[in-house]
Amino acid sequence: MSRSPRSYSTSDLSRKSGDIIAEALRHPVIITQRNKPRLVLLNIEDYQRLLTRSARRTAGTIETMSDELFSEFGNAVETYADDRETPHRPS
Repeated sequence: MSRSPRSYSTSDLSRKSGDIIAEALRHPVIITQRNKPRLVLLNIEDYQRLLTRSARRTAGTIETMSDELFSEFGNAVETYADDRETPHRPS
């Protein structure tokens, strides 16, 4: 079960940087400024994992779809449109 990151103010960070950094090595820590979240401190492994996940995400466009996927997409749109145009009678 993941826990919510603990928050510290920038003043806390100035006074207790060693403790906060030690905590950030175990799990992400939020740094607030004027009671608003402004920064996240996290260990390098978590940071690299986020970068790797981000790099794996890709966005496609109609122009880059395979013909098969484009056909499936077109069929789904037609089915949706037909379903919306057909009045439904209560049972």
